[in-house]
Amino acid sequence: MNLSFARALRLFAAFLAGLLAIGIAAPSPALACTLCSCTATATNIAFGTYDPTSSTPSDTSGTVTVNCTGLVSLFGSVDIASSAGSSGNAAQRTLRQGTNTLNYNLYVNAARTIVFGDGSAGTQRITTPLNGLLFFGQSVFIYGRIPARQWARAGSYSDAVVVTITY
Repeated sequence: MNLSFARALRLFAAFLAGLLAIGIAAPSPALACTLCSCTATATNIAFGTYDPTSSTPSDTSGTVTVNCTGLVSLFGSVDIASSAGSSGNAAQRTLRQGTNTLNYNLYVNAARTIVFGDGSAGTQRITTPLNGLLFFGQSVFIYGRIPARQWARAGSYSDAVVVTITY
C-alpha cells in the first residue's frame, strides 16, 4: 500500500512537472495558461472638462486588470491589446459628440510617446509576465491625452475602445 502511494505521488509529480515544462519550453502567450480562464476589466478614462484655450494637453490615466485562474505558467505572459475605437485608426483616435470630434490618444507609457494598440501601424501591445501557479492578477496603467488648443463644440464626448487579452 505504501509502495502504491509512493508510485502515485511520483506519477503526479511527473504530470505536474510536464505541465510546468510546457510553460518553461514554450512561454508564449498562447501557452501561458493550462486549463485556465482569464478576464480583463478596464476603468473608464475620463478627461473631465477640456479647456480649448489651455496651452497644455489634458492628461489622465486608467487601468486594465487581468485575472486568471487555473494552472498558470510561471514563465508565460499575457498580451493586452486595444482596438482603434470609432476613428478606425489607433494612431489618430477621436472622441465624438455626434459629428463633432476631439482628437485624443491612449499610451502605454507615462511620457505618452508609445500609442496603445494591437501592435500594428506603430502601436504597441502591453505584455505582462505571469507570476502565479493557481491565480494570477495584474493591473497595468493606460495613459490618455487630449492635445492642447482644439476648438471643439461644448458637450460630452466619448469613444469605445475594446481591450483584448491573449494568454
